[in-house]
Order: sequence, then C-alpha cells, then structure tokens
Amino acid sequence: MSKYYVTTPIYYVNDLPHVGHIYTTVVCDTLARYHRMVGDDVYFLTGTDEHGQKIQRAAAEQGVTPIQLADRVVERYTELWKELDITHDDLLRTSQPRHHMAVQEMVRRIAERDDFYVDRHEGWYCSGCEAFYTEKELTEEKHCPVHERPAEWEEEENVFFRLSKYQDALIEWYDQDPSPVLPLSRRNEVRSFVESGLRDLSVSRTKVEWGVPFPDKPGHTVYVWLDALTNYLSALGFGSDDSSLFDRYWQDDEGQRVHVIGKDILRFHAVYWPAFLMSAGLPLPTCVFAHGWWLRDDRKMSKSVGNVTRPDHLVESFGADALRLFLLRDMVFGQDANFSDEAFVDRYNSDLANGLGNTLSRLVTLSRRAFENRTPPKVAWDAELMTSANRAIDEYREGMEKYAFQRGLEALWRLLGETNQFLVSHEPWKLLKQPEERQHVAEVLATSLEVVRLVATALLPILPETAPKVLAALGVDAVASSEALRWGGLPVDSPLAEGESLFPRIDKKKYFADVTEPPTEGGAKTSSKDSGESAAAEVIAPIESEIAFDDFTKVDLRVADVKAAEEVPKSKKLLKLTLELDGVERTVVAGIKQQYAPEDLVGKQVIIVANLAPAKLMGIESQGMVLAASVGGAAVVLGTAQRVPSGTRVR
Repeated sequence: MSKYYVTTPIYYVNDLPHVGHIYTTVVCDTLARYHRMVGDDVYFLTGTDEHGQKIQRAAAEQGVTPIQLADRVVERYTELWKELDITHDDLLRTSQPRHHMAVQEMVRRIAERDDFYVDRHEGWYCSGCEAFYTEKELTEEKHCPVHERPAEWEEEENVFFRLSKYQDALIEWYDQDPSPVLPLSRRNEVRSFVESGLRDLSVSRTKVEWGVPFPDKPGHTVYVWLDALTNYLSALGFGSDDSSLFDRYWQDDEGQRVHVIGKDILRFHAVYWPAFLMSAGLPLPTCVFAHGWWLRDDRKMSKSVGNVTRPDHLVESFGADALRLFLLRDMVFGQDANFSDEAFVDRYNSDLANGLGNTLSRLVTLSRRAFENRTPPKVAWDAELMTSANRAIDEYREGMEKYAFQRGLEALWRLLGETNQFLVSHEPWKLLKQPEERQHVAEVLATSLEVVRLVATALLPILPETAPKVLAALGVDAVASSEALRWGGLPVDSPLAEGESLFPRIDKKKYFADVTEPPTEGGAKTSSKDSGESAAAEVIAPIESEIAFDDFTKVDLRVADVKAAEEVPKSKKLLKLTLELDGVERTVVAGIKQQYAPEDLVGKQVIIVANLAPAKLMGIESQGMVLAASVGGAAVVLGTAQRVPSGTRVR
C-alpha cells in the first residue's frame, strides 16, 4: 500500500471562496478519492492562510479583528466543502497553535544551518501576492503583474534566508526524471528563473503584527510565505509531541507528497519551499503541479481585479456533481480555460443528460421489458465492446495517474458513445418479441449495462453523489476499488427497479431566459451566456418624468454601515440587514439575496432611503430601503467610493 499525501494551497481569508478555490479543491478531492479507490493510504489536506498584511488590512476595512474576519470566512469554506462533498482529512488554519509550533520548529532548524542573517531590505511589494518584485517584473506603471494594481515601496530591517546557497541543489532537483515540477512548461519556467541567479529572501516583517512571532527576533513577524508553506508539515504534527502522521506521510521515502497549486504561486512552492526544506534537512515534495487559471473575459479571476465568479446558482440548479464534472472536463489540467455558464449547461446536457443519463435509462427500460424487470441472464459478452471498455478504463486510469483528468474522462464518454452505436447497430428493441433472438438480446444488453457499470464506477471520484445512484439503478453497490474497475461485475438475473431520471435535460434557451447570473465581485455584470459576450443588448429603462427640486429634497438619503446580515427564512430573495446610522441601529429588509451572501455585506457601506415609512416584509419591519442598480434584473448595491462617517447625508 503506497502513501499518498495530497494538498491544496491554503486559501486567504480576506475573501469568500470562488471558482478558482473550488477548482483546486475539487481536483485534490478527486485525486484523494481515486487513490483511495486503487488502494493507496491517502491523507488529504486543505486549509486557510490567515496571517499577513493582506488579512490585516481587509479586517481593518471591515472594522473587525483579523481572527474575527478569519472565523467568518472559514465558516463559509467549511459549508462549501460540505456542499461539494469534499473529503479532506484535515483543514489547517494558520492561526492555530499547532501551526505556530511547527513554524517555530522550522525556523529553529533553518537557524541551526546558519541560513538566516539580518539586513536592511527595500523593494516593490504587492500585498495581494505577499511578495516583493523587481522593477523588471512590474509593469511600466509599477503595477503588480498578477493583481494589476500599484506595488508599494517598502523599507525595513528584515531577517534574510540564504536562498542563493541552494541554487545548484534546486536545479538538480528540477532535473530529476520524472521532474517533480509539472507540467514541464512550468518546470522550464521556474528552472530558468533559478538559473538566472537567486537573491537571498526576506523572511520577516516588522510592519505586520498579525502572524507568527519570529523566534529570538523581537518585533519581527515570520514572513507569510515561510509561515504559510509550513502548513503542509504542521497539519501532520511536525514540531509537536505526536509526529506519527508526519513520519507516515512526509518522511516515507516511498510515498507521494503532492502539492496542487495555481500557477501564480509556483515560485513560492517550487523555489522557496524546497529550499526551506533542504535547509531544514527534510524530504522534498515528490510533485508540485501548477495548474492554469479559470478566466473571465480572458483575465484571471481575482477579487483584486473584480471579476470573480461564485457559482452558487449553478450548484443550486444542477447539483455539485455537475460543477465538479465541468471543472475537470473543460480545463486541460495545466492550461487556462474560460468559465462560461453556457459551456456549463452544454456540458451538463451532452455528458450527463444525453451521454450517461439517457444511456442508463434506455438500457434499464429495455432490460426490464425483455427480462421481466431483471438484468439479463448469464451470457457471453460481446468481445469487441468488452475490449473497447477495458481499453477505455486503462486510458482513464492513466489519465488519473498523470493528472490528465480531461483525457481520462474523454475515454469514458467515448466508450459511452461506442455503446450507443453498438445498440443502434444491433437494435435490441426490435428483437424483443422474437424468442429466437432472446440470447442475442441478452448479450447486447448485458454487455452495454456492464459498460455503464464500469463508467459509473470510474466516475465515483468525480461524481460522488450521482455515480452511486447510477450503480444503484443497475442493482450494484457503489464500491470504489480496483476490483470494481475490472470487467464482469454486473449481477446476473438480478432485480431492476424502475429508473428515475437522474439528469433531466435542460432547455438552455428557457434557462437563460429565466435566470440572470449574479453580478461579479465589484458589481460588474457578466453575461450568463458567455464570459466574452457584451451586455450591450440589455434594455435600459427610460428616465421617468421630471420632478421639482423640492420633491427631491424630501428624500433623505444616508450612508449606513452594515453591522450584520442574515437570510430571511422561507424567502428566496430577502436579506435582513442590521444597519448603523450615526450610532443608531435600524433594520432594513432588502431583496438582494440572489446576488449577495450575507457575509459579502458585513462591514460594507450602503446608501439607504432613511425617511421611508416602515413596512412589514415576511413579518419583519423594514425601516428604510437600500439603494441598488438593476442590471438585467439583478441588484447591484450602491455604496461609497471611500469610507465616510455613518449617517452622512447623500446630496
């Protein structure tokens, strides 16, 4: 039994999870489920990065402490991972004492190698990346190349790590066969960076209080990346009295230690992290796989850029499995891909409704008619389709082992296509009333049903909720094992229940007529049909008839702070907001639930009609109205360009 340790990056808690976070976590969950299925000893880690300047600033902007902000956002991550059926063994928070112990042990080991020294540091710093950049790496406007916002010039005394000392050792590590950095294009990128010459790395900050205190360096905080990267060890008990998990999953020379990350944090994981580990005398990762970005309008999704997508409405409409399949099927792992609701619906209809759902329904119906509501009796298999199926399963397994999820899934749906062609060529529905063809019909249906069983078994790591339902429809238990991936597991002459429609086809035209995608972060509307389409066709309401200035002055518009927000029970549209106006709280009910999660609003400033007569909505007295623009029927809440005292009048 091989050890398999797989990790997501730890996610910043300055923002709620979006498609980028979901993608990496679904990939790791799929890998964990697959390796459990083939018999490996698996440990799957995810977590949250709660320290650093970015978190400190985000908390200050919302008027809360960093740990209060972290607690709130971590709760949403926990809820989302449940919705997506993520099977992590641990969720590590860098604010936890166990992590602080591990970071201090890491610092102690590196210090023993004399790999730290203190010096003055200055440079261009991006708080979004928590990293320094050279002028050459910035744009002409001195903007960060990732977040496209101004970098800040920072000067302070720092502790430095002798990164340059490990240049040759890193290059030797990259050149192993197989290389530990994948895909090879990323290996070449990071190798070129290291080969061009490494500068020693600042690993402490004196202007950031929210973090792990640097041992024996009063006033210094451990640099967020030395802090954050150590999470892969702290979750295993490194630095604690109980190192059993650390010995089992990190120290085992035969085990796999796999970090799945986005390409924007490649340098931290493929340069800094292995150098830290070399210095500390610890084993290195066996694989750092840097995948591409999900894009909106050909730009990386990012809160800083303001184009993130939170696909809650897709999960609500189609289920978590449909989203999981789309993410794995529509991105070539390692390359970028554009996120589009239209592509999502197309994938749902083609793969789930037509490919898997229709094939299952067709076969169960035919078998029930032909064999008195049972699977076919024992017969010989069709040799040609059986060979195709075994070949497809081999391709699937190779795809899963080599992080080529799209290729592995293509093999499964190609097999379903072959099976449908097989049915068309034999036309068993025409032979049902011919007794002499009974054995032929049994062979055709049994072989086709066995294909569906194999495909559904292979899909257990990707569709953990619906793949077991497919197997149940065949009278088969959902067993995730290598044995279940072998041909011949369909029960003979076994009862078949009347099938339910697992994947009803979606009328795409009607769906997009009825549903408008919520606005992206920052209020910018994206088209539900295609991320690159313009919203120019949207109809703007005509301006109302003129009113007198005196009429306008009767409306008292005020800036209010959102202190709390919660859903209104049994309402699909309403949120209950607790607002503060100049020290006085009031309750306002707003119809913005479909566009905003409650936690999106807390700490924000909104503009309200303060002198509107109170009205009862769902039994709650609303004392005002929140102003919002209507964009394609979706509410975009209006606020202020900069913070002003609550209660300030809007003129």
